[in-house]
Parts: sequence; structure tokens; C-alpha cells
Amino acid sequence: MPQDRTAPAVGADVQLPHDLMIWVLIVSELLVFCAGLWGFSAVRISDRAGFADAAAYLHPLRAGLGTMILVSSGALAAVGALRMQRRYLLGAALVGAGFLMVKFYEWRDLAAAQISTETHPFFTFYYLLTGFHAAHVVAGMVILAVVAARRRPAEVDAGVAFWHMVDLVWVLLFPVIYLVSA
Repeated sequence: MPQDRTAPAVGADVQLPHDLMIWVLIVSELLVFCAGLWGFSAVRISDRAGFADAAAYLHPLRAGLGTMILVSSGALAAVGALRMQRRYLLGAALVGAGFLMVKFYEWRDLAAAQISTETHPFFTFYYLLTGFHAAHVVAGMVILAVVAARRRPAEVDAGVAFWHMVDLVWVLLFPVIYLVSA
């Protein structure tokens, strides 16, 4: 069993995981999400009233709960990477599934109200951005399970970095979609 890793001393050199490809992946994914958010914001500017009316169908408190769940999962992943303990990494993936449950109920409610990508441009962007993010949550959960099973430090660091990117994206999506009024 690998030994627990401890936090570096203050002033110690802290390095990113050595595999450049995980950082290329993370930066490219962040750029894709940023492009989606820019598009969302640009179209919002052209139809402020329509976006405000459409956003009224969302549940910001439920989305806030999902945000807390996902950020908690990120904390578990960080502890798992620091301690190299499988239970924290798997716990992070399991808590990530809780986020997906919250998202599922939101999508279910919107579908029951017959709201789709065709309803309004707000919902086209909403489903595109939240669906793409949910796909990343699923991918991240798989990655966390794989690195938890293998427990190789560089792989764990890369997997947890990906998971933190998924958290960061949601922390950007949440206010823009749910909190910013037209």
C-alpha cells in the first residue's frame, strides 16, 4: 500500500502532474466550455427578456445543492490524492453521482413541462452546456474509479486534476445559467 503523502512545506516547490497531455486536455476542455458560455452570454444580450422568462423555469436552489455536492466531491478527491486512499477517491466518484441525480431531476421536471432545446435559445444552450458537463462528470467518475483501483501517484494526480476541472466548469456554469438575471 502506498504511503500517505503530506502537504508540501510552505515555500516548497509544488509541481503540476508531469504528464503534459492531461493539461492539454484540461485547457482544451475549459476553452470549449468558455466558448459555450460566451455564446450563451452573447445570445442573452440580444434577448434579455426571453432569457429571463426561460430562466424562471430553473431551480437555482436545487442547482445550488448540486454545486455543494460537486464541490464536496472535489474536496474528497483532493484528500484522496493527498493520502493516496482509495476510499476517498471512490467516495468522490459516488458523491459525483449525487450531483447527476440532482441534474436528472431538473431535466425530468423540464421535460414534464415540455421544455426542450427547441423551446427557446436559452434552453438550447442550457441543455448543451449542462449535458456536456454531465458527460464530463460521468467521465470523471470513471477516471476516479480507475485511478483509485491503480493508486499510482501520477495517475491519481492527473485524474484528480481532471475532476477539479469538472468542478471549476460547474462553478462557472452555475452563476451564469442560474443566478445572472437578464
